Amino acid sequence: MSNPKNKKSFGTAPVLFTAISTILGAILFLRFGMAVGNLGFYGALGIIVLGHMITIPTALAISEIATNTRVEGGGEYFIISRSFGLNIGATIGIALYFSQAISVAFYIIAFTEAFQPLFAMALNAFNIDLPKQVVSIPALLALSYIVLQKGSDMGIKTLYTVVVILFISITLFFIGQTDYSEAGNYQANFIFNNKNQFFIWFAICFPAFTGMTAGVGLSGDLKNPKKSIPRGTMWGTIIGMIIYAGIIYKFSVSLTPEEMTESQLAMANVAVLGAIVIPLGLGASTISSAIGSVLVAPRTLQALAIDRSFPGRRINLWLSKEKGKNNEPFNATLITIGIALVFVLMGEVDFVAQIISMFFMITYGSLCLISFLNHFGASPSYRPQFKSHWAISLMGFLLSVWVMFKIDALYTILAYTLITLLYLYLNYIHKERGGLQKIFLGALFQLSRRIQLYMQKNRSRHPDETEWRPSAICISANSFSHSKVFDLMKWISYKHGFGTYFHFLKGYYSSATTMEAKQIVDQLISEHHDEESSLYVDCMISPSYTTAIAQAIQSPSISGMENNMVIFEYRRSETEAINSILDNISLTRAGNYDVCVFSDASRNTNFKNGIHIWIRPIDILNANLMILLGFIILSHPDWRKGYVKIFSICEPDEIALTRKQLSELVQSGRLPITLSNIEIIARDDQTANQKLINERSSNAGLTIIGFREEQIKHSGADVFNGFENMGDILFVNANSQQIIE
Repeated sequence: MSNPKNKKSFGTAPVLFTAISTILGAILFLRFGMAVGNLGFYGALGIIVLGHMITIPTALAISEIATNTRVEGGGEYFIISRSFGLNIGATIGIALYFSQAISVAFYIIAFTEAFQPLFAMALNAFNIDLPKQVVSIPALLALSYIVLQKGSDMGIKTLYTVVVILFISITLFFIGQTDYSEAGNYQANFIFNNKNQFFIWFAICFPAFTGMTAGVGLSGDLKNPKKSIPRGTMWGTIIGMIIYAGIIYKFSVSLTPEEMTESQLAMANVAVLGAIVIPLGLGASTISSAIGSVLVAPRTLQALAIDRSFPGRRINLWLSKEKGKNNEPFNATLITIGIALVFVLMGEVDFVAQIISMFFMITYGSLCLISFLNHFGASPSYRPQFKSHWAISLMGFLLSVWVMFKIDALYTILAYTLITLLYLYLNYIHKERGGLQKIFLGALFQLSRRIQLYMQKNRSRHPDETEWRPSAICISANSFSHSKVFDLMKWISYKHGFGTYFHFLKGYYSSATTMEAKQIVDQLISEHHDEESSLYVDCMISPSYTTAIAQAIQSPSISGMENNMVIFEYRRSETEAINSILDNISLTRAGNYDVCVFSDASRNTNFKNGIHIWIRPIDILNANLMILLGFIILSHPDWRKGYVKIFSICEPDEIALTRKQLSELVQSGRLPITLSNIEIIARDDQTANQKLINERSSNAGLTIIGFREEQIKHSGADVFNGFENMGDILFVNANSQQIIE
């Protein structure tokens, strides 16, 4: 990030020239002739097309995002971090910085190739095989001196000079003639050869196209980044693509495949005064690219440090330190030069090029993903002056990932693993900063909205084909004293169902009650939401419990399907609490809801004692719903040591038939209930059902019992009484008989 006091004096030209000089760099002079010689015209053209199918969407994404947000120092890192969040931005920014720092070494190594005649002369005349470091190390040190002492102003002035030399060299190459071109026997060069080597050469040549973002790194020194970045980036990309297409055509009609592959400087065999201008052009292009990289990389590192991306306050302060009248990133430049020196000492053009390709593709894929998610999320705050299309951004992201795997699947997996570990570390030391949730929040809102609309439309068209699953709501004023009901709602909504819990806040809707409701919801989320919870929590403000229930059962479900179950809860020790529930059961039945009444025993749940389901002759409609609820609750991790046991009370002469029916139901429904856990009990007029339940299920983790509305009309609260010594009980009343398929 740039200091506000910085002198921001640059316009569009530095962005364009930094980009174009990096695009028309080392790979153009050293490797593109070889690529044409190995793959043919159409193979090399395929590299250009595929490469720009990644870089053009990235250029569009950068241009778009840069015109939507305030862009400061740090270039691509600033754009990523302010769109994805600081932790994601730092993760990708560190990878981007290393690719930029290694690029300095790459261009210096390539610059050394311009002195090939010097090395050949030393070998032939004096029999001395000079190491390339005799040129590369002094060149790096000289470049370092220019940047450290003179700053970006001197770098840009040098940049203008070398761009002129670069274009003169390329022009002389295009007007050059060879005997091969005059003979006109070059048709074979247009055949796509060696297709199995395509991605090898793509990885080597791709850094040629990465220069289109080089000028973005100057964002902190631009007078108007929103204007200069889109113009400079897009024009640099388009001009580079046209020139590269012309280069491969010129190669194809000028040299044989052997002539293109046997020499790194094959361009010298075509250009006018090639022995002079091509090494000069190579030197100009590589040193200009190195200047661009050594200007950009320290600014990325400095921006990372200003955002406290590194552990330790002193490290961040030291790396963000500035010097000179233009506040140059002095210390960050020292680190960049040190990294470049290591790779100059040990690097090799093709190897370093492939490393750069992988890291740049991670960065480009991320930029395209940002653009796509911004489009898909449709945030009102996303109003770029320069607009791309979401499909182009999505294509750029997918192609980046695909090409990485095609180049080297193992290296791709390793790269993404390192990126993931780095993100986890940054997220650990900076928990307060935005993480992955910031990336997908808008997209998830849109996806949720579209899914809900889709489900609603299809449900109305095919109401009988909807697969049943519980979509339960519970409303209670006892949220902070009765915690057991939250467990029940989590069990139901964990895997197979959906759950919404409303806290009942008695009163009238006002600014005061609204504020209180928000505080209650925040507290409930804090107390009851773990990472595995799928329960949605809200607050209902209403003058009475009955009106609150009426409001709740008419509220749409966040699941996209209609609510179909209402759960009441009470603590068994609070004897009067059941009365308010009885008054409202008929209200919920009017909406054709399944009704459950949860009786909290105020003791810990003994999960290993399982779930007991009691089916009585009155439970013709309830039975299947009770069994399904038992299965759904059992799927929660809390019940991993539990089991489901079914007790069925029937007439003595129906024992065999009842056992057969239940066994077939369990087997055909593929329910995780062993046949040994099905117990058939003959009905005995001398023994009340309630007594049987108390005797056999007093220690159960949860007991599920059916009830009918007619029982409540006849017996009232007695339906739920008489189970004082038992654990938690879930009373179930089904609206209709569910089908277990």
